[in-house]
Amino acid sequence: MSGLDLDAKGAGRALPMAADGGAPSPAEPGLEGAAVDCHGDARELVGDGSGNPALAALMDDYPRGPHEQPQGMCPAFGSLRVGLRMRRTATVLSGSACCVYGLTFTSHFYGARRTVGYVPFNSESLVTGALFEDIKQAMHDLADPEQYDAIVMTNLCIPTASGVPLDLLPDQINGVRIVGIDVPGFGVPTHAEAKDVLSGAVLRRARLEAEQGPVARPRTLIEDRPTVTLLGELFPADPMGIDALLSPMGLAVGATVPSREWRELYAALDCAVGAAVHPFYVRSVRELETAGRPIVGSGPVGVEGTTRWLEQVGAAAGIAADRVGAAVDRARTAVAKALEAAPLERRIQVSGYEGSELLVARVLVEAGAEVPYVGSALPKTKWSAEDADWLAARGTHVQFRASLEQDIEAFKATDPDLVIGTTPTVQAGKEAGVPALYFTNLVSARPIFGPAGAGSLGPVLRGAMQGRERLSRMRRFFEGVGEGHAAGYGFDHVPQKKLSARERNARARGGRAVTGADSSKRDTNATINTRERIRQSAGAKGSFKVPGPDATTAVEEG
Repeated sequence: MSGLDLDAKGAGRALPMAADGGAPSPAEPGLEGAAVDCHGDARELVGDGSGNPALAALMDDYPRGPHEQPQGMCPAFGSLRVGLRMRRTATVLSGSACCVYGLTFTSHFYGARRTVGYVPFNSESLVTGALFEDIKQAMHDLADPEQYDAIVMTNLCIPTASGVPLDLLPDQINGVRIVGIDVPGFGVPTHAEAKDVLSGAVLRRARLEAEQGPVARPRTLIEDRPTVTLLGELFPADPMGIDALLSPMGLAVGATVPSREWRELYAALDCAVGAAVHPFYVRSVRELETAGRPIVGSGPVGVEGTTRWLEQVGAAAGIAADRVGAAVDRARTAVAKALEAAPLERRIQVSGYEGSELLVARVLVEAGAEVPYVGSALPKTKWSAEDADWLAARGTHVQFRASLEQDIEAFKATDPDLVIGTTPTVQAGKEAGVPALYFTNLVSARPIFGPAGAGSLGPVLRGAMQGRERLSRMRRFFEGVGEGHAAGYGFDHVPQKKLSARERNARARGGRAVTGADSSKRDTNATINTRERIRQSAGAKGSFKVPGPDATTAVEEG
């Protein structure tokens, strides 16, 4: 089992599971002081995770990079997004209240109109195993087959580090599937990889169900031709564009992962080829490979990328060479025309944390751009190796697990005409007078595959680069604003307490803050009645008269 007790040096010790297979045995006191969260070096605290199988698996599948904590958003943002977009699926979190509060922003931001469940804990419930029982009870309370096909239960940092065993939850309750995942900030480096954590978990459950017997029919099952499953969260128009490229070979896009409904997972598994368009979906790839499906990396980007990808997909699906050749010729012509109509003969830097950075860079290079640097927060995998080699052969430095500091230093060294990157990279670029675009909202949220991708990026990027002179004028106008002493926040010295007038007077009198009558006779009793308060006030220094009984009565009645 389960709980993980952390000693003063951070060594992990596995604790035995209760003999009845129920709640974890109590941990030794001290876990609540371990500071295990995404702001601490928690991977150092738990070592290699050998005492915690879930954490050890995360470390194997998602290797860490040069920075130990996420430099982007909380990774659970990614898995929560995937769960909220699935129909008839409930999402529940267990973690620090502040984290859960922030993550619920996701549901509102994306208009999911769904409640995010929360199982709270405290030090006692965490170390005694009561949290596991609370989670289990929450699953029973929520499992309504009239409303849900599945419930996704997510452990955040502290429950994961302490070893709350979600694998001991029932597989199903009242016919509702229970899927438990661990998404700690120190175990999953990026939110993009967290999407694979959930996608891989639900694919695995769907595969096991399909192996046991008949399953629900997908809404849009394609039965007249072989299909290709796309791995990666794509712009909505991209699957349609890829389908048009595959059509001459007698293939079709069958499903995309992450899926929008449980039954679509069966269609994703029932494919001829899996396409790791986002090459870091390692757990999803594993499930397709276990189901016997071949995997193809990269994607149909640019002329060369489209040609190579179609050839690989055709070979993996066993399509005749003449049909593959016809599809390639048709696609090459269309993509070449789109690139010719949208040239980009400028120097552009690309970085981001979505996982499609290398694919975007390939499109830009084929459009005529010089791309000296590509930074991706994702790791290098066998499915991204071909893209990395292609870019390196054309003079591009590809940095996997890139940090913010590396992205910023890169544009300072290469002086590009345009910086495409994350929000802080874009901010640094604009402050330096370099036009910059946010990768996620302005590049990733557009088609990048086939003719549509070749033609969609050019106008946006050219428009941004044309604004360099305007950006320079703005810099000159606001020169000095927000810098140094005018930064508007923070201190360059130890903050000093600002004294009130009373405190300044007291300091001038040698520390005595009381004036007038003897301080020993001052009113310090908050419960004193009104009559006595008035008499004290009337007798104080500076009073111009002593109120009579009528005044006292009037005050009391008021």
